Amino acid sequence: MVNSQNQNTQEPELTGKYLVLFREEAIAEGIQMLGELSSTNTSRSGEVQADTTILLNTLGVAIVTAEPEQVRSLRMSAEEDSPILAIEPERVIYALTDTVSNNVEQPRSRNTTDSKIDYLQGYRDGVNHLVSKLIPSEQTQPTNQAIDESIATWGLQATNVMQSNYSGRSIKVAVLDTGIDLKHPDLIGRTITTKSFIEGEDVQDGNGHGTHCIGTACGTNKPTRLPRYGIAYNCEIYAGKVLSNEGSGSDSGILQGIEWAIANGCHVISMSLGAPARVGEPFSPVYEEVAKRALRRGTLIVAAAGNESRRDTGIIKPVARPANCPSIMAVAALDSALQIARFSNRGINPNGGQVDIAAPGVAVYSSWPMPTQYRSISGTSMATPHVAGIAALHAEATGLRGLELWSVLMRTARRLPLPSEDVGTGLVQAP
Repeated sequence: MVNSQNQNTQEPELTGKYLVLFREEAIAEGIQMLGELSSTNTSRSGEVQADTTILLNTLGVAIVTAEPEQVRSLRMSAEEDSPILAIEPERVIYALTDTVSNNVEQPRSRNTTDSKIDYLQGYRDGVNHLVSKLIPSEQTQPTNQAIDESIATWGLQATNVMQSNYSGRSIKVAVLDTGIDLKHPDLIGRTITTKSFIEGEDVQDGNGHGTHCIGTACGTNKPTRLPRYGIAYNCEIYAGKVLSNEGSGSDSGILQGIEWAIANGCHVISMSLGAPARVGEPFSPVYEEVAKRALRRGTLIVAAAGNESRRDTGIIKPVARPANCPSIMAVAALDSALQIARFSNRGINPNGGQVDIAAPGVAVYSSWPMPTQYRSISGTSMATPHVAGIAALHAEATGLRGLELWSVLMRTARRLPLPSEDVGTGLVQAP
C-alpha cells in the first residue's frame, strides 16, 4: 500500500540570508524601509557580492544578510499596508534528477576514461529502458515491443512534436540551470544569450544537467547524430546559470535568473530545480508572488515537481519548492508506457502544491557537454523542458502569453487514466 503521508523529517537547508518581498505598488518605499532597518550595504546591480543586499526591482524582492534582531524588526514592520509583504529564509536549491536511476556522482575533470564511462552509462540506460519495456512491473504496463527511437526520442513522439508545424520561432525560452555547453555542435549557429549568477563560475556547463534540459526544450531538429531530441529548434535560447557545476544553488540565484529572463522579454522560463517540501508545508509566498508578477508580464514559469518519491517502496512525497506554488506550472514525469515515474512527486499538500501537467521523464535522451555529446537520464527535470519547449510552440502558434498560454497547455493535454494528483491534466501535447 502506498503511504502518501510518509513524513519528510529533513529540515530545509538554509543559507542564513532572507528573502524580502515588497508590494508591487510600493517597491521604492519598501527599499527605503529596508535601508532604514538594515545596516547592510546595498547593490542595485543584481550581481552576486558578499555581504550585500541584492535588490531585484522588477520582481520587487530583496535578498538580505541580516542579524536576528534586524529580521525581527522587518517582520514587525510587515503589517497591514506595509510595503513589505513577506519575509522568509533563503534556501539551498538543487538540480532535480533521479539520483538512483542516473547513478549521479560528484563532477570530475573529464578525460578519455570518463568518456568511456559515460558511453557505457548511456548504453546501460538504453538496455535498462528496453528491459523495462519488455518486462512488466508494478510501474510498467505490458508492451509488445520497445519504442523505435531511431528518428526521434520517445518523448517527442508521445507529445506530438514530430507532427507539429511549429518551431518556436521568435519565442524566447530561458532555461535556468547549470549553464550550457556552448561548444556543443548541435548549438552552433543558434541565438543564445547567457549569464551566470554563480560567483566564480562562468556559464559553461561543468555538470551536464543544464545542457541536457536546454537540448530537450530548445535543441536542433537536425542533430549531429539521430535521434532528434529538441523541441523548439528555432526559439531564442536564454541560458541562465543559477546552479553551480556541483548542481546546487540558492533562492538568490534563482530569483536573479527570473528577473534577468523577464527583463529580456522571455516568454517561457524552464526550471528543473527545487528543494524538498514536507507534508503540510505551505508554498513560498515570495515565489508565488514573483510567479504572479511574471504571468502578468507575459512570462510562464515551468518547474519540476521533484523526485523524492519511491513509489516502488510505497513512499510518495509532495511537490517540491518552488513548483508547489499555484502560479508555477508543476511538471510530473512519465515513463514510455505513460505510467507515472516511480520517483515523481504527488500533489499532496492542500492550498497549492498540486501537479499541473505531465511529460516524458524516464530514459530521456538529449545533449550532454562534450566530448560525451549525448546521454539518457531520468527525472522530473527531464519532463520540465518538454513542457517548456512545447509551450514555446503554442506561443508561436497562438500568440498567447502568460496565463492564457498556461490555459492552452492544460486544455490541449492528453488525458490519462491516472490520478490527477499524479499527472495533473495529463500529458502535454504540441500544437
